[in-house]
Amino acid sequence: MAKQEIKINKKKLKKEIDFKYNFKEYWSFLSKYKVKFLILMLITFLLSLTYVADKYIFKEIIDRGTNFSNGILAKETFVSILIILIALFFSILIFRALFKWFQHSILMRASNDMIADLKRKYFNHIISLSHNFHTNHKTGSLISRILRGAGSIDRMNDVIVFNIAPLITSLIVVVGSLIFFNMAAAIILFVTAIFFLVYSVILQNMSKPYGAYANKKEDIEKAHISDYLTNIDSIKYFGKEKAVKSRFYKASEKSKMAFLKFWNFYKYLDVGQVLILGIGLFFLIYFPILGLLNGELTIGELVFIYTIYGNVVGPLFGSVHGIRMYYRSMIDFQDLFQYGKIEQEVKDKPGAKELSIREGEIEFKNVNFNYGKRKIFRNFNLKIPANKKFAFVGHSGCGKTTLVKLLYRFYDINKGEIAINGKSITDFKQESLREGMSMVPQEAILFDDTIYNNVAFSNPKASKREVMRAIKFAQLDKIIRDFPKKEKTIVGERGVKLSGGEKQRVSIARAILADKKILVLDEATSALDSQTEHEIQRDLEKLMQGRTSIIIAHRLSTIMHADQIIVLKRGKIVQMGKHNELICQEGEYKKLWNLQKGGYIK
Repeated sequence: MAKQEIKINKKKLKKEIDFKYNFKEYWSFLSKYKVKFLILMLITFLLSLTYVADKYIFKEIIDRGTNFSNGILAKETFVSILIILIALFFSILIFRALFKWFQHSILMRASNDMIADLKRKYFNHIISLSHNFHTNHKTGSLISRILRGAGSIDRMNDVIVFNIAPLITSLIVVVGSLIFFNMAAAIILFVTAIFFLVYSVILQNMSKPYGAYANKKEDIEKAHISDYLTNIDSIKYFGKEKAVKSRFYKASEKSKMAFLKFWNFYKYLDVGQVLILGIGLFFLIYFPILGLLNGELTIGELVFIYTIYGNVVGPLFGSVHGIRMYYRSMIDFQDLFQYGKIEQEVKDKPGAKELSIREGEIEFKNVNFNYGKRKIFRNFNLKIPANKKFAFVGHSGCGKTTLVKLLYRFYDINKGEIAINGKSITDFKQESLREGMSMVPQEAILFDDTIYNNVAFSNPKASKREVMRAIKFAQLDKIIRDFPKKEKTIVGERGVKLSGGEKQRVSIARAILADKKILVLDEATSALDSQTEHEIQRDLEKLMQGRTSIIIAHRLSTIMHADQIIVLKRGKIVQMGKHNELICQEGEYKKLWNLQKGGYIK
């Protein structure tokens, strides 16, 4: 099945990687530390010199030793030369160790700084993207791409410092040295290096679309892992472990086969490289031997030419690994950097001001809004006076929650205006708009932190006394009294260690602490038992005093005391009034009341 999948999607393997954009983005991170990288290039050049220098010392030992054996050089002179050469060797060794130490220290600091810069830039960018972006992208894939992008920064830096720079400096130093001894050897070495690199680049270029395809399959696999682990309770409740294992097997099999296809290129790469280097070595030895036979080269020079070949072979193989890592990094960058091209759908106007909500009057004026091709509102009008409690009811999909999302500017309306205190919400910065309101959502999602910190999240400047007062207000103090660590109890990822009612209490306490003039209650007590709900409803009544309150409810018994109840149907207001008025009228509200008799609307 997986093999067939790859065959079917072969056209997709031609997907182009935007190397120019990706490298430009990478350079934007590197350019901040270019002085450090220039120092690294200098150190790499000096290191290449030390590797040639010790080969030259070996050449001198052989030539002087040959002269000594032939009686041309006196023993005392030979010993003196050996002492000098040994001293030079150890001096080179010390310098090489120092260069290595500085190289790793500078690179480590630069890489860590660049990785932090990349993670902060893209985390901040992704966090600021619209609500619509986050509803269409899986968390697991986003995390995977940020981490993979960060790893690619480190990989690219290693490619430059340990693969590309050593090859360039080694070729310059080695070819320059060979020109002095044997021009033919210098030309052969240079030509061998060119053939080796061209062949490697061609193979790597052929493999890159397969790498992009493999990454895509890996992202899907990781998204599955995240999705399944997030919904582990549902899997357990419905006894679907075997089904989920089967689905994951299929996803991992596709990922495995995609990577196998990608890695398959490297067997051809290795075979070709061995042949090119073997032929190059043959000619590199053949011509210098002719020179030796003709008396043009000494044995030491021949050994120098042979041994110095290794100074290039290592960097050549390193450069191929570097090319592989370069392509790999570009592929990984592509997955992350494409998010950098995505702009915020809901944008602040130039010169948008900070919003300070003092009264809390809300008005929807001739609002038109489509969600994709689906029409939600057409010429929707509603005014909510300051300090009044307005409740929205209706069947699922009637537009209750969408109205709140439009108020929060999660989406921009197609036509019309939403105003607070007579001023359009588009005239103000989004974040200040959202900071000016307080929300108790239907599903309380908590951070993997303490109960105290989860409550304090809405107002980090609040004193401990204020936080504890909010906890008590939400009836949360009665629960945490029995916890060993009280308010310092860690709630777990998404609040998994707390019950639904306990999480909702934390969410209510958070909204209480925020203390805003506009309060939105989206099924705020839906997860609570009847006794607790009754207690909290009284507290919420006190909380809503002096505030503009929007209440979204399915349970009609919770909104009986609202100043106005707005009955929605297919994005339109079909009824409006107090509970006692609406219950006496024939219409949608009475039908809903009769359907649930104090329960929930289906």
